[in-house]
Amino acid sequence: MKVVATNTIIPLGDDVRTAFGDQVEFVEIDGTTEEGLLAGTTDADALLVINEQISRPVIERLARCRSIVRFGIGFDTIDVGAATEHGIWVSNVPDANYREVAVHAIALALAVQRRLPALDAGMKSTGWSSSFAPGVRRPDVQTFGLYGLGRIGRRVATMAQAMGYRVIAHDPVLTPEVAAELAVELVDRDALLARSNILSLHVPLTESTRNIIDRDALAAMPAGAVLVNVSRGGLIDEQALADALHSGHLFGAGIDAFAHEPTEDGNPLLACESAILTPHAAHWSEESFAETKRKVAEEAARILRGEQPRSAVNVPLERVSAP
Repeated sequence: MKVVATNTIIPLGDDVRTAFGDQVEFVEIDGTTEEGLLAGTTDADALLVINEQISRPVIERLARCRSIVRFGIGFDTIDVGAATEHGIWVSNVPDANYREVAVHAIALALAVQRRLPALDAGMKSTGWSSSFAPGVRRPDVQTFGLYGLGRIGRRVATMAQAMGYRVIAHDPVLTPEVAAELAVELVDRDALLARSNILSLHVPLTESTRNIIDRDALAAMPAGAVLVNVSRGGLIDEQALADALHSGHLFGAGIDAFAHEPTEDGNPLLACESAILTPHAAHWSEESFAETKRKVAEEAARILRGEQPRSAVNVPLERVSAP
């Protein structure tokens, strides 16, 4: 059998290769283009992917693939429908870095609200800076809103509550009983937007969530609010957010995910002084990196052995032959 890692950016090492045993050929390719993927994956039994576009044309050329396993949580770069039709399991690793992502969300929110970059810049440019920052408020009088209350959102809720924030959330699939156990007030989308002094996004990118934070949503947020996104860039209309920041309607934003990664020249958020931007780094720690690699390899090996996947995001149809 053949396992193909479709990106060389992550040094996988022997710890990943040994998960498959001696009978498996392990190959790393540059799959950052469709041409590269088509050339290097047609005879693969399993794909290990980061953020490569595993499109329908690529999937239709996979002659014998059994699984596509994603390094991380999101799987919006994989055509799950096509994989399902062609009898291919799609899996992710939902629990290796949720603690890091939650911490990053809180760190961005606090750094923006406390104006840490501006205070630091003032110190370094003049030796001292004014400690007065209009708009900075204590957590006890603010509401921390969560758009999505899954594994990461729940972790953020607990940390925000510990700092004194009142926490509300909108999650259409969450029951009131679970929200009550978390001491989180469950609200509808309109109430979430209208009441959140800090709004943190924790939903996957799908067609129904694309640009859920558009110009109208930003206008509905309270004046002086903060937006945090550690999920997917496509959730936000970036030009609308830049306009809301430049106008002063929003106090600031902490953004770790972008519509195009790496960011393209002219991305409007790059010119926003009240935004803190990080390069999709929320997932990172030494521990989460090692755990993610291990679990990706274990999941792919599990499927190749004919066992049920641990964290499947689809249920594939009976395998059909590829051209």
